[in-house]
Amino acid sequence: MLTIKENLWETIRGQSPDRFVNQYSFMGFLSDPVRKAAGCALKQGEEGRNGWGVKICFPEGTPGQFPLCEGEDKLLKDITRWKEVIKAPPTQFSSSQWEPYLKEAGSVDRNQVFATAYVGNGIFEKLHSLMGMEDTMINFYEEPEAMHDLIDYLTQWEIQGAKEVISHLHPEALFHHDDWGSQRSSFLSPAMFEEFIEPAYQKIYGFWKENGVKLIVHHSDSYVANLFPNIVRMKIDILQGAVWENDIPKLIQEYGGKVSIMAGLDNGKYDKPDWSREEIHAGLKELFETAGTRYLIPCLTMGGPESTYPGVYETVTEEIDEFSKVYFG
Repeated sequence: MLTIKENLWETIRGQSPDRFVNQYSFMGFLSDPVRKAAGCALKQGEEGRNGWGVKICFPEGTPGQFPLCEGEDKLLKDITRWKEVIKAPPTQFSSSQWEPYLKEAGSVDRNQVFATAYVGNGIFEKLHSLMGMEDTMINFYEEPEAMHDLIDYLTQWEIQGAKEVISHLHPEALFHHDDWGSQRSSFLSPAMFEEFIEPAYQKIYGFWKENGVKLIVHHSDSYVANLFPNIVRMKIDILQGAVWENDIPKLIQEYGGKVSIMAGLDNGKYDKPDWSREEIHAGLKELFETAGTRYLIPCLTMGGPESTYPGVYETVTEEIDEFSKVYFG
């Protein structure tokens, strides 16, 4: 029997896995002070501010936190004055501050799973959390120079943080969030994405891979099919969260071997108050019958090993294990 890591490599290389890679099972997540300083730890129903100064809320019954970035809550009201307003969280921490994270990292079995660094709120998400979605989209057109400068600043902050995480924790994989679209389309055209966003990730993901990270997993639970040439150039290994509207079977047929897909069950369809094992089983059955088993990691589209409603994630895991007996038994 292959180890979890071996089975992952066999899957994304289109070779001979002996079972499905089951959701997030191949990643052993690492915590770090860089991420903590930039974030905002909230419980449902709470509000606060993250390390960038953005007001954050976590409404009851929702899958995660949301930035409050319109009206008076907007942090950056004039992109041309971003240097006066935007102050990055720290990336440098003392040995004593790193100590608990090093201890926690020691519990990850690197023989079985990939020790995985985690970065939330990537470049595009940072932009619209700082200035709101409407201003972000307008500024790409009206203030491109200022946007390029701000993106460079955010990129360099990410790289400085990556340098610290790599030197202390030595991760083997990176799980990185940045939602690039709605359920129907990408937020930016491929040409505009190539101009503004792709260069940032070529630098960021290039840095991680040049410093020991073997696997890049990018989360975007959205439509991104039109961005796959960009995704390939950014050297993303696994695209996590692709909603069904992307036509997953077609993406695998066209890009399998270059990028693998970690998705298949949209949370909006299966992670709901009246969820059922029967619907999850039927959804996985359709996925495997249409997309096959190569270059595919069956998973909910949520950006982490969890679900909004209790029991959904665990039931998906159980059903995937049962399908492994059918397809690999």
